[in-house]
Amino acid sequence: MPAKTRAAAQGRRLRVKQVRSGIGHPAKHRATLRSIGLKHHQDVVVVADSPSLRGMLNLVRHLVEVTPVEEG
Repeated sequence: MPAKTRAAAQGRRLRVKQVRSGIGHPAKHRATLRSIGLKHHQDVVVVADSPSLRGMLNLVRHLVEVTPVEEG
């Protein structure tokens, strides 16, 4: 099993905080923020780590802050 898929299978989670507004950025970036679950500036969501999520975070890396969630 690839390392990234293994991380998702182990239940790793990431805390994603939107630190900059999507206003003035391409529609694709705004749509990506919405698909991650961020609805407005300073919104915070905790999501399961996966390769598809990592790709979305890479696209909007200048708009978000990502930190791992400590288990237990």
